[in-house]
Parts: sequence; structure tokens; C-alpha cells
Amino acid sequence: MTIETKNLKLIACDSEILKSAIQGNEFLAEKLNVTIQENWTEFGVGALQYSLDRLLESEDENNWWTYFPIHRQDNKLIGSGGYKGKPTTDGSVELGYEIATTYRNRGLATEMTRGLIENAFNDKRVKSINAHTLGQENPSTKVLQKCGFQKVQEIIDPEDGLLWKWELTRL
Repeated sequence: MTIETKNLKLIACDSEILKSAIQGNEFLAEKLNVTIQENWTEFGVGALQYSLDRLLESEDENNWWTYFPIHRQDNKLIGSGGYKGKPTTDGSVELGYEIATTYRNRGLATEMTRGLIENAFNDKRVKSINAHTLGQENPSTKVLQKCGFQKVQEIIDPEDGLLWKWELTRL
């Protein structure tokens, strides 16, 4: 599945794409027929392996994990994003995103997030979308605010310290 936005193609990663990404950039570039932006991910291979493990556990998880944003004009992978699993029983999903440094401050994180929001809300089970940021104003908080999210909670995480929880509910 692919989510199309003005400047991006968000490719839903199946197990084969994730295996290629874990093997390395040259394998991924060949699999997707794209070039790969250097340092395209800060999440790392661990996050890709986690997504792969979830997909292999259950077919229900398809299209609810990693998406790779391909910059259309450059035909280049410039980050990653997606959801942390299928909708919960209460109808919520969590999303996350990252854009490579070279492509930041162009509105692409906001564009990717809006594409993920629209895609999630196309599933009737989804009633709300959550996201977490570090507990201070930063580029991610600005992206979420532009997309209509409200800060709903402050959480102390044992590893990351103060986090803000954001939520967007279906209208």
C-alpha cells in the first residue's frame, strides 16, 4: 500500500521491504528502486526489526507499522514513520515520524503526518490518534500542532524523562 501526498510517496513496509532495510541501504535501494538519503533514520535497525517481528506474528498488523517516505522529485528515501500497531480495542493508534536532517524545515514531516492521519481515519475503527514528543517545544510539537493534535498528558518515562502525549480525535 502507498499513501500519496504532494511531495511524498509513503510506502507501507511489508516483511520483504523491512528485511531489505535491515540488511542495509544498498539492499533497500535496490528493493524500492530509489536512492537512499545518508542518515535517513535515527530510529535505527532495532525499530525496523521490531516492526518486522510484529508483521510476522500477525497478518492483522499489515499496513499498521513502518512507512518509508520517498521524496517524489528526488526519488529518495528521506526518513521513516508510521504507526505502532493496528487500532486498539478502544480505537486508538499511535503514530511517529522522522525526516533526515537535509530534508527538514520544508514541511515534509507535516505532510507525512497528514498523510498518515488521513490513512488512519480511513479505517472506521480508528477514533483517535496519539503521538509522544519530548516534553518541550521542538519541531515535532510544531508538526503535531499544525496537524490539529492537542497535548493531553505529561508522562515521566524512565529512559527519556518528561514526555508529552498528544491526541487527535476523529471529528
